[in-house]
Amino acid sequence: MAANNNSKGFSTNSNTYTIVYAIVMVVIVAFLLAFAHSALGPKQDENVRLDTKKQILSALNINEFTDAQATFTKNVVKILDNNGTEKCAVADFDVTGSDKNDVIYQCSVNGATKYVIPMNGNGLWGAIWGYIALDENKSTVYGIYFNHASETAGLGAEIVKPAFCNQFKNKNIKRDDKLTSIAVVKKGQSAEGKDYVDGISGGTITSSAVSVMIETSLKKFEGFLTK
Repeated sequence: MAANNNSKGFSTNSNTYTIVYAIVMVVIVAFLLAFAHSALGPKQDENVRLDTKKQILSALNINEFTDAQATFTKNVVKILDNNGTEKCAVADFDVTGSDKNDVIYQCSVNGATKYVIPMNGNGLWGAIWGYIALDENKSTVYGIYFNHASETAGLGAEIVKPAFCNQFKNKNIKRDDKLTSIAVVKKGQSAEGKDYVDGISGGTITSSAVSVMIETSLKKFEGFLTK
C-alpha cells in the first residue's frame, strides 16, 4: 500500500488526486493551445488571404506566377463598392473581411480593364463560392472560378474543373443592357432569354445551385452592371 502514497501520505488512488491531476492537465493543454493559436494564427490568416487572392487571379485566367501577392497587386487596381464607386485602396482592403462579398475588383490584364465579382451560395452539402471576371463592357465573361466545401467527388465537385468553368468564357450576363445572368442547364436543354452552359452529369442539384448563385450574386451589383 505504501507504493500508492507519496512522501506526505497522499494517495494517488484517491478521488482528490484524480480531480487535481485532471485540472492541472486541462490547464496545461489550454495554455498550449492558446499559445499555438497566438503564435500560428496570424500566419494562418495570411495564408487564407493569399489563397483568396489566388482564386481572384484564377478568375482572370492567371494561374502561373512565382509571387501571388505581387501578381495580385499588379493586376488588381481598384476596389469598388456595389455601385462602382471606389471604396478604398487595394492595399487597405482585406479580401477575407466581412464585406468581401460586397465589392468589385477592378483589374487590368495586359492593359485591358476587367471586373471581378465575388459569388457565394449553397450547394448540395455545403457552401459553394467563386469569382466571375467580366470584360470592360460588364457583360462578356472573361473567366470564372468555382470552389466548394463538401460537394460529392466526381459529381458536384466537378464545378472546380476547367471542363466546366471554360464553358462560361465569352458568355454574356446581359441582353439589351438588361441583367439576365447565365443558366446552368441539363445537357441538351436551353434557357430562354439567357446564355447557358451544360450542367454536370449526375450533379444536377449542385449545377442548379451554381445557376442560382450566379444570378443572386450578380443581382447585388445590378446597378453597376447595367449603367
